[in-house]
Amino acid sequence: MNKFLWTPLLLGCLLVACAPTPSGPIAESSPRPAETLPEIQGEEVAVLTHAPEVPPPITRKHATKVIVKMEVRELESRLADGVSYTFWTFGGKVPGMFIRVRRGDLVEFHLGNHPSSKMPHNIDLHAATGPGGGATSSFTAPGHESTFSFRALNAGLYVYHCATAPVGMHIGNGMYGLILVEPEDGLPKVDHEYYVMQGDFYTKGANGERGLQPFSMKKALEEKPDYVVFNGSVGALAGDNALKARKGDKVRLFVGNGGPGLVSSFHVIGEIFDDVYVEGGSTVNHNVQTTMIPAGGSAITDFKVEVPGTFILVDHSIFRAFNKGALGMLKVAGDENKGFYSGKQDDRIYAAEGGAVQEMPGATRPPQPGSQNKAERIARGGETFTQVCAACHQGDARGIAGVFPPLAASDYLNQDPKRAVNAIVNGLEGEITVNGAKYNQVMPKLALTDEQTADVVTYLLNNFGNKGGEITPAEVAKVRR
Repeated sequence: MNKFLWTPLLLGCLLVACAPTPSGPIAESSPRPAETLPEIQGEEVAVLTHAPEVPPPITRKHATKVIVKMEVRELESRLADGVSYTFWTFGGKVPGMFIRVRRGDLVEFHLGNHPSSKMPHNIDLHAATGPGGGATSSFTAPGHESTFSFRALNAGLYVYHCATAPVGMHIGNGMYGLILVEPEDGLPKVDHEYYVMQGDFYTKGANGERGLQPFSMKKALEEKPDYVVFNGSVGALAGDNALKARKGDKVRLFVGNGGPGLVSSFHVIGEIFDDVYVEGGSTVNHNVQTTMIPAGGSAITDFKVEVPGTFILVDHSIFRAFNKGALGMLKVAGDENKGFYSGKQDDRIYAAEGGAVQEMPGATRPPQPGSQNKAERIARGGETFTQVCAACHQGDARGIAGVFPPLAASDYLNQDPKRAVNAIVNGLEGEITVNGAKYNQVMPKLALTDEQTADVVTYLLNNFGNKGGEITPAEVAKVRR
């Protein structure tokens, strides 16, 4: 081998051999033999919280018996605007309730299955050392309750999920959550802690198809989800549901990935993670832009927010964020810090694009239940506008000068609404003039049905200072042809 190649190779080997093991608060509480575990003193009932809230940090300095009571419920709830789904849940919501214990605690787990459930369920806690992580001891029929105990031997952030056959279907319907086993000395203090968990959902209908959507085993086997979301639904962490902090705060996100199929590339747009507890364990990485979270895995991310604004949480497999729902917001209040960042704040441009994506001609979608009257058409059109159009044309429909033409008080729309229909169903290329300004971009064909197109154009005509009127699906079909 060329002698000049030996030097860097030898240095590299020495650096690897001598490199310090990454450490952090969880690493300091590395696993020890069971006989070294502290004595159990007393007992307490665990405080459980729904996402994005987290139970308070543990301040006691001893191990105790922690009683966890959780109920499984199967219930219909919102997956996206106009779309509902029958979720199977730990605690009534997706993800399941956050559990917080301390290393050395004895966890007594009570799993109840509500009498209205149609399926038996159990729980596999990745924090538990024992057959099935508790699954073999917690198989519970509807109307029954199971109890088992385990000792929390290892500090870290762990996923729990249902492991009843078919396991993938139970997880795919939302049966997952997080349990934090704090080290004996706790975690470093921060100003805010939040619970964020990603999941992928497989529905019989395509993304955006209205009504109650059943689970699709075919799509699940192919790992082709229609929705990839944070905390159980599209928009669960956006708008009024956004996470909140103030400039200068230290924020900690407990992030999990329930899967069942996809690996998450978790990223906060406009922030850098100061510390990442990789896969929720003892290795701590610093100054991280994006962290990989496997299905059935987790990560703890700590970062300080130095400037105000809206910071966007995404799965950086980016079509999942802007087209399937894996998008959230952290809204940071406070005075501007122009020494760190200069620019204007505008969170509207980050609105999710929904399921209407560019599509080649000839593709079709199954028919959807139609609007019964003009008022219903306008209401549904508003949902489509928010999901699809607002990302480019903005929430107030005024567009962006020189880039996206305005839909508000638009002479282009009002003079001939069918031109807007044509742009949606067939795409648009070439120069147009709107309210005296010229635009020359390309608008791709959108995968909206005739009903959805009629709804959104009718909504536009009756809002934002436009002239009013109604477009029907039959008119859309004619333009499409």
